[in-house]
Amino acid sequence: SGSSDPYCVVKVDNEVVARTATVWKSLNPFWGEEYTLRLPHGFHSLAIYVLDEDTIGQDDIIGKVSLSRQQISAEPRGVDSWLSLMPVDPKEEVQGEIHLELQVPEQGHPRVLRCHLIEARDLAPRDLSGTSDPFVRVSCCGHTLETAVIKKTRFPHWDEVLEFRLPEGEQGEIMLSVEVWDWDIVGKNDFLGRVEFPLDTICTDRTKGWFQLLPFPSTTKDHGGQLGALRLAVRLVEDRVLPPPYYQPLIQLLTEPIISPGQPPASTALAILEEVTSGESQQDMATKLVKIFLGQGLAVPLLDYLTAHELARTTDPNILFRSNSLASKSMEQFMKVVGLPYLHEVLKPVVNRIFEEKKYVELDPSKMELSRSRRISFRGSLSEAQVQESSLELLKSYLGDIVDAIEGSVEKCPLLMRVAFKQLRRRVEERFPSAQHKEVQYFSISGFLFLRFFAPAILTPKLFRLREQHADPRTSRTLLLLAK
Repeated sequence: SGSSDPYCVVKVDNEVVARTATVWKSLNPFWGEEYTLRLPHGFHSLAIYVLDEDTIGQDDIIGKVSLSRQQISAEPRGVDSWLSLMPVDPKEEVQGEIHLELQVPEQGHPRVLRCHLIEARDLAPRDLSGTSDPFVRVSCCGHTLETAVIKKTRFPHWDEVLEFRLPEGEQGEIMLSVEVWDWDIVGKNDFLGRVEFPLDTICTDRTKGWFQLLPFPSTTKDHGGQLGALRLAVRLVEDRVLPPPYYQPLIQLLTEPIISPGQPPASTALAILEEVTSGESQQDMATKLVKIFLGQGLAVPLLDYLTAHELARTTDPNILFRSNSLASKSMEQFMKVVGLPYLHEVLKPVVNRIFEEKKYVELDPSKMELSRSRRISFRGSLSEAQVQESSLELLKSYLGDIVDAIEGSVEKCPLLMRVAFKQLRRRVEERFPSAQHKEVQYFSISGFLFLRFFAPAILTPKLFRLREQHADPRTSRTLLLLAK
C-alpha cells in the first residue's frame, strides 16, 4: 500500500523493556509515549527498534537507534533530537553473558595463560527452533582454540580449560579475545557475541566472573536518513534516595508559607522556585511539588497559593491561566493524578464508541475524500455539502454524549478537584469583582477542566490510558475535530 504500520520496541542491554502502540498506515507516525525505566547500575546501552507490524508472518524491522550509556551521560540535559535509523546487522544483535576465569600463574617458565570457559546464559537464538548450538573460540598471541559445541541451548555449560603459551617480554598490547558462535552444519556459523581482555590486566590480577557479550565494533555507515529518522528524548537521572527524615527540612521550607502565611510573599521558597524555574523544567517542578504536597495533605492549599500569586500579576482577565506557568502546570498535573479514574468513567464509553464505529467525518472541503464517503450512502458518492451535513450530525451526536456524561458526573468528580475549583472561583471573583468580568470565574475553571483535561484526553486517548492503541488516521481526524 506504500505505507507501514510502525511501532517501537525499547531494549536495555538487549532486554525488551517497553513497546509502543502501533500507528496504522503511516510513514510519519507520532507516538508521544513516555517511559520511566529503573535501570541496573551496570547497564551499557539503550536501543530503540522501529518495526512494521504484519498481520501475516513476522514483523519487519525497519531500523534502530542505539545509544551507549556514555552517549546519554555526556548530555546533562539528555539527548533530544532526530536520530537517523540504522540498518539492523545480525552480527551486532547479540545478548547474554559468559562466565569464565582467566589466570596466569606467577611461577613457571614459560608462562601459560589458563582460560577456564565455564558457561553462558541468555544467548541469542539463531536457529529456527529458537535455540542455538554454541561454542567458544578463544584467540591470543596468534593462536586460536575452540571448545566443544553444545547442541540446542541458549544456556550452555562447557567447563573447559584452554591454555596459551605467552611470549617473553612486554605483554601490554596483547589482547585475549573470547568469541561465542552458533555452529551450523550448512553455511556459515552465526556470531553470538564477544568480550576482550588486555593481557597485562590478567597478569596482575586473576579475572573471574560473568561478562556481558558485546557486538563486533560497528562498521555500519550512516545511510543519510534513507531508513527514516526517530525523534526521541532520553535523559539519564541517577537518584540517591535517603531515609524520610533527611527530607523534612526541605518539606518544612516548602510548606511553611502555606501552613504559616506570615512571610512576605516574594521571599518564600515557593516564590523563589517559581521565579527561577524555566519553561523547560516547569513540568518537572510542577509534578514534584504536586506529589510532595499531596503526600502532606496540602495539595489544594498549594494550588490556591500558586493561583493567587498568578492572579496578582495578571491585569487582563482574557489571558488568565493561558500561559504555561507553574500555577497552570501544577493544576494540570494535579488533575491527572487525582482525576484520572474520573476521566476514564466519563469519557471511556464515548471514546470506545468512536473507535468501534470508524465513521468518516470531515468538515474541511479541502481535506475531503469523497470516494470514501460511499460507505455513508448506498447511492454512490456524496457531495461536499452532504458529507459536511453527515459529519456535523455525527460530531453533534458524539459531542452531545460527552457533554451529557460530563454534566451528569458532578457527584463522581473527586472531592479534591471540586474543592480546588471552588477555591479558584473565589480567588478569581475577588481579583475581578466588576459585573463586566462576572464570567471570568467560570472561564478560569473551564480553561483547566476542558482545555487541559477533557479535550487533550479526547485528542489522544492513548496518552491518558483510555485506549491500548493509537487511533487510525480516520478516527484520529474525528477525535481532532471533536477536541476542537
